[in-house]
Amino acid sequence: MVNLPQQDDRLPPSSKDSVTDLTNSPYKEHSTSSESIRAVAIYEVVKGVGALCGAGALWVWHTNLASWFKMVTVSWQQSFGHLFAPQIDSAVRIAQQASKNWTVFLLLIFAYASLRFFEAYGLWQDKTWAYWFGVLGYGVFIPIELYYLIARPFDWFKLIILISNILIVIVVYRNMKRKGLI
Repeated sequence: MVNLPQQDDRLPPSSKDSVTDLTNSPYKEHSTSSESIRAVAIYEVVKGVGALCGAGALWVWHTNLASWFKMVTVSWQQSFGHLFAPQIDSAVRIAQQASKNWTVFLLLIFAYASLRFFEAYGLWQDKTWAYWFGVLGYGVFIPIELYYLIARPFDWFKLIILISNILIVIVVYRNMKRKGLI
């Protein structure tokens, strides 16, 4: 049987702390980003992956996009009725336009996905530039989203996007304040 050294409760508090203090450990985590910032980074990765999936779909179906969208739209309406009908119609129009210039749209989608992955990496690694990129990147669209929400017919999807962008700006801004960046 191996005898392990026992911690002596008679030691002064500073001595006890130094026994269990791992702040100088080489195994200490290098990144100090909070869980909320990591959640934003994961959200960015999901958006990037979604964009790449859209690019893949455009690549595969660009020659037969009209019939594919007709099939998907009919399927959607049979399953969900008119839920998100304006968004689906908008996506169909954008995709039909994209199918005419699909190589340009593929490049734009890859650029967008790259930006999402780049920002996610920076946030995960707790980089100052990523905080600024996030606050400015999301914050610039909030007035535009508010305008469209007020000026156009009410749309739950737009409201959800607006709320999520406001929450992301708040999370990133609070972390920037905590870190002394602003």
